[in-house]
Amino acid sequence: MIGTASWLFWALLSAVFAALTAIFAKVGIRGVDSDLATLIRTGIIGVVLSLFVWLGGKWSNPLQLSGKTWLFLGLSGIATGLSWACYFRALQMGEASKVAPVDKLSLVLVAVFAVIFLGERPAPREWLGIALVACGVVVLAFKR
Repeated sequence: MIGTASWLFWALLSAVFAALTAIFAKVGIRGVDSDLATLIRTGIIGVVLSLFVWLGGKWSNPLQLSGKTWLFLGLSGIATGLSWACYFRALQMGEASKVAPVDKLSLVLVAVFAVIFLGERPAPREWLGIALVACGVVVLAFKR
């Protein structure tokens, strides 16, 4: 059963919101530079997450975090910003129903990077699912 403490519950919600992100963004970027649209979106995300942290009583002094934490959160933030900028540019040029699935090639890359950098070992069944995602991306990305 999916409970609120389950990673699967939160991952499914993430997928729903990611899908809505693509649809809302596709409508919202009409007639707007994609980089400006990404900046506006990022500002809104900052406000929403600040409210979550503050209202949830989760604020702590970020200056007390380790240098390693700052480094990797910083790198993650840079990667996120670049990903969003590329995603919005792709959405502006292409159809959301094609851009979003190709963006999910990140799932395949996460699995490969997790093996290389984190020492994770997906089971053969999991590799099959990852390979099917990769095949789906190829089918969607390359038209005849």
